[in-house]
Amino acid sequence: MCRLTLVQRFITVGVIFLLTSAAIQAQSTRPRRTNRQSAQTTKNPAADPLLRPEPQPSPTARRTSSNDSLLDVQPVKPVANTVGSADTKHAFLLLEQKQFAAAAKEAKDLASQYPNDSEAWKIAGFAELNLKQYPEAVKDLEKAVELQRNAKQVDPNTENALGQAYVLSEKYQEALPLLTAAIERNPNQPDSMLIYYRGIAEYKTGKIAEAEKSFNQVLKLNPKDSTSVFYLAQISLAKNDLDGAIANLNRATVNDPRMTGAWALLTTAYLRRAAASTDQAKADADYISAVRAGEGLIKLRTDAEAVTLFGQALIGSKQYARAASVLERATVAPDATGVTFYLLGVAHSRAQNFPKAIAALETASKKTPDDVNVYRELGYAYEVTKQYAKALAAYQKGATLAPSDPDFKESIERVKPFAK
Repeated sequence: MCRLTLVQRFITVGVIFLLTSAAIQAQSTRPRRTNRQSAQTTKNPAADPLLRPEPQPSPTARRTSSNDSLLDVQPVKPVANTVGSADTKHAFLLLEQKQFAAAAKEAKDLASQYPNDSEAWKIAGFAELNLKQYPEAVKDLEKAVELQRNAKQVDPNTENALGQAYVLSEKYQEALPLLTAAIERNPNQPDSMLIYYRGIAEYKTGKIAEAEKSFNQVLKLNPKDSTSVFYLAQISLAKNDLDGAIANLNRATVNDPRMTGAWALLTTAYLRRAAASTDQAKADADYISAVRAGEGLIKLRTDAEAVTLFGQALIGSKQYARAASVLERATVAPDATGVTFYLLGVAHSRAQNFPKAIAALETASKKTPDDVNVYRELGYAYEVTKQYAKALAAYQKGATLAPSDPDFKESIERVKPFAK
């Protein structure tokens, strides 16, 4: 089915890091309490669907299946024009031949000469939609719809295309009534694409329950629709339904193994479930699953965010040497953050390589000077290597950031007699 889906651009938006207590487990040799506070996350996976709309493949000028209702661009009778009617046959032919830039230029030239000719505006809008010039498509399709309605010559295809253009331009509130009307026009012949776009508009306007119904309806019509499954996973995460999110994300990655956002969110979901588990065996299994999901992610992405998330999964599964090796590569990237250096420090610390742990954690403290977890780890590394004055300073900095944390108070009292 030639369907316009929202794919690709979510892979550039960013990976969510979930630094949890269970992901960074303390060792029994540590000279202090091992309960850990969670580090600050960079984003909320439930709040950002990681998707940006982009049509793929581009719409053609004629219907190729019963579900391609937005793609049937048949000419309609031009609205009566006070300066004459435009001859749009050639522009329409260019559109059919997928010469979209040429079609857009010719149609816009005609529209400037015959501003009341809806067909010229319509062809321009469809061509711009294919060219991914969404704001321009919205403007021209709005003009076409306005002229058609004024002449009482409403063309459903034009209105449907405008609804699509609104979604692609992130004008979700404007898209909803058009998409709902389009679906209601053919209740006995549900169009999965229209329902899908309505689901996006509902999701983006906070109508989560309605969006969930829409995406489930899409999956009844097209069970392998990966992006609908991905949205359902986001909805599950918002409800803290980690089991449901993981099931949907696994389904999405099976349907589309190159869906990078699904691999990233699946890694995060496994980390969250592991951290929340009270059953150590189940937590360990989830950490291993997080590693496997992370491996799927870094096959597609090797940027600092993706590699850092994978490194966190390796730390959770206690593969510290491997985590350190992976995270070392991430720290040389120009977009490496304090989180990356912090996790590298943790990996080295758990692998008993304290000089490297200290170097990474000192860098983390410069990049994220208000992250209390950095000073907890840095103080520990200093203390183990008998650098008591530095350990005391690190613990005191942590206590300044978290004055009610008993761990820092205990650590300060423990090392103070040795600090000179």
